[in-house]
Amino acid sequence: MAEAAPQFGTKTSPEDAKKGSPEDVKKGSPSPPGSPNFSGRWRLAESVNFDPFLKDCNVGYLKRQVAGMVTSEHHINQEGNAMAVEVTTMGRGSKHQEYEVGNEFIETEINGEEAVVNTEWDGPTIKELHRTDSFEYELVRTLENEETMVLKLESNKGTKAERIYKKSGS
Repeated sequence: MAEAAPQFGTKTSPEDAKKGSPEDVKKGSPSPPGSPNFSGRWRLAESVNFDPFLKDCNVGYLKRQVAGMVTSEHHINQEGNAMAVEVTTMGRGSKHQEYEVGNEFIETEINGEEAVVNTEWDGPTIKELHRTDSFEYELVRTLENEETMVLKLESNKGTKAERIYKKSGS
């Protein structure tokens, strides 16, 4: 990962990103030709190198241990560039994100810090750059096939991890 944070997506103020209009997100501009549709229910099947990645992101020991033991699901509804993602983690509840690829949004990271998340299409993947006051990381969402979604993570210290999800029934 490069030292300087790449700048991509449409920049908005944190206040505007927090407001986010669900109506705007639901409309969704068309995604680039040939872009995959990530819609579906995805259950975590495997994590690779997740603990060292979380450590780079200032997540404490106890939270890292819990994160390594729980399963999560991503419920995704995509229409063009509009993404609605409900992330449900057993024992920790859920969080809901609505955004349009090419823009930015605000979310709370696992360590409690608020992050500005820039998004963009990168070929057949969605690239997200998460930035807080103390760390940043890149998440690349990709479909390996119709049944497998992979989240490739890289910290600003260069630690890489993968979260591999399998499509589950509705």
